[in-house]
Amino acid sequence: MIENAPVRKHQHGGYTIEGYSRAAVQTYWRIPELKLGFDLGGQPWDFMGTPRWMISHTHLDHIAALPVYLARRRMMKMEPPEIYLPDKSIDQVDKMLNGFSRLDRGRLPCRFIGVQPGDEIELSKELVLEVGKTFHTIPSVCFLIWERRNKLKDEYKDLSGDQIRDLKSNGAEITREIRVPLLAYMGDTSPRGLDENPNAYKAKILISEMTFAAPGHRPELIHKNGHMHVDDYVKRADRFENELIICGHFSTRYNRKQAEYHVRNRLPDLMGGRMKLWL
Repeated sequence: MIENAPVRKHQHGGYTIEGYSRAAVQTYWRIPELKLGFDLGGQPWDFMGTPRWMISHTHLDHIAALPVYLARRRMMKMEPPEIYLPDKSIDQVDKMLNGFSRLDRGRLPCRFIGVQPGDEIELSKELVLEVGKTFHTIPSVCFLIWERRNKLKDEYKDLSGDQIRDLKSNGAEITREIRVPLLAYMGDTSPRGLDENPNAYKAKILISEMTFAAPGHRPELIHKNGHMHVDDYVKRADRFENELIICGHFSTRYNRKQAEYHVRNRLPDLMGGRMKLWL
């Protein structure tokens, strides 16, 4: 296996979270069991087989590797992937790819799906994608993956198997749909992005940014530039119902030890051990 980009891994509840995120450097995540990824600021070679990517916004540390990813899939004779991104960004991204295609003298095939806050997209029989509004310096969105299940309606729960089968064969709706928030990916956003997407606090897995951690930063400037500080998590600590909270996108002004020191100074037990720092 060619190892051409850093990747960290963590497993939780039957899912593998893989990726790396550093502000102004590169951000990319994927969940292989779901066959999808988030952002393409870099493109590890073994991520090439993932056929569906959600791009939160078009800053280069989140999208720079898109042409490389498409070219590699074309070279390996793979099907064009699906690329979900803010609909306001599609025209410019298409122009970018056309420019690279002319320079490379090779096609960069993909299928764009423009999204905007409020959209719901059926990814499969079991999974639904919800798009949320975030607050950054350019058009940006977050993504919430819902697990969809069918549950027998309460009025039928005491019936026998034969009775349920007969009702079903006669066209009765015997089940109701329930949704479980499985994974929320926030991209880059001020804390308002979390607050206005309350289901992100309930998702089993939350992948979010914590660009700043040291004391002395001006929160109003951090928020204006569409980012978060560890203090934003402290203020909202009682809202996080997530089983796992992965925080990345730390500023390059901190090394690994400095970032962890500052976070643990404010959150000593890392949300009861639920928070993982992607450093």
